[in-house]
Amino acid sequence: MIATQPPAGREARRWIALHIAGAAIGRLAIVLVFGALSIAAVEAQQDTAQPGAAAPAQQETAPQAAPAADQPVATEGAEPATAMPAPPPAGEHAALNDAAPPGVTALLPHDLSPWGMFMAADWVVKAVMIGLAFASVVTWTLWLAKTLELAAARRAARRVNAALARAATLDDALEAIFDRDRVAARSPAANLSRAAQGEVERSGAMPADGIKERVAISIARIEANAARRMTRGTGLLATIGATAPFVGLFGTVWGIMNSFIGISQAQTTNLAVVAPGIAEALLATAIGLVAAIPAVIIYNAFTRSIGGYKALLADAGSEVMRLLSRDLDRRDLAAQGRRTNLRAISGLPAAAE
Repeated sequence: MIATQPPAGREARRWIALHIAGAAIGRLAIVLVFGALSIAAVEAQQDTAQPGAAAPAQQETAPQAAPAADQPVATEGAEPATAMPAPPPAGEHAALNDAAPPGVTALLPHDLSPWGMFMAADWVVKAVMIGLAFASVVTWTLWLAKTLELAAARRAARRVNAALARAATLDDALEAIFDRDRVAARSPAANLSRAAQGEVERSGAMPADGIKERVAISIARIEANAARRMTRGTGLLATIGATAPFVGLFGTVWGIMNSFIGISQAQTTNLAVVAPGIAEALLATAIGLVAAIPAVIIYNAFTRSIGGYKALLADAGSEVMRLLSRDLDRRDLAAQGRRTNLRAISGLPAAAE
């Protein structure tokens, strides 16, 4: 039993290899047959198209074989007159285009400018182009609006940071921001010192650690709200930058599909028939790239600018916490001094006795 296993295994592998080779040869034969049939069909279409074109030539040569009776006969010794080809009339090209099949003339627009290609495109491709143009307009509108908003917000935040750096107490910072500088008062960073002062007034004589913790929470909420407000609209830029190329590609695929449909209807593979439809389709991709590339660049620029704005708000929050800690230490020292004075005053009568 053990000695007969290897031959059986070799026979099985040989049978499997022969079976696979036979299947491959059969499929190759099928492919060759279909290829030959396809080539024969193409040649048959070309043969059927040639007689229609050769018929006018035969009709033109037929009258030359039998000259008219009233036509003078050439005498012997006279040199035969050379027939000079007559120049084509000015409207011959227009007549040829008019005589062309309807499917061909529909695929041959005379205006290949961007506007002409847009007007000659399919309604789906037109819708894609209009949508991408609208997305480009939205991109540049957001760029203008956010640029002005970020510039004003960063300028106000810098003024708030300068006022907080010069102030000795929170009261001095509030006076410098809200009473002397109207530009800084409109910044979310100005609300940091106001929130800290309000928490100190509401807490009263509570421990300093609890006041600092509550003020830190208020500052974090104000910074988060300001950053969320500043990032509003940038998500739309990211969406346009990510989807616009694919939308343009969809328009291109649709336009090329229509071009191949026109080729099948016109029964011709002339480049003049194929080129206009492909050019219209590629215009959709070009508009998609025009909408996507600025959106990505503007989104990255806004991301860096908003990161710098968040850093300014963080600096303002640190300055507010520094002033708050200083005010609370002064309050604790003043309270401790008062208690010491009270103990000393209460101990005077006992010392006198």
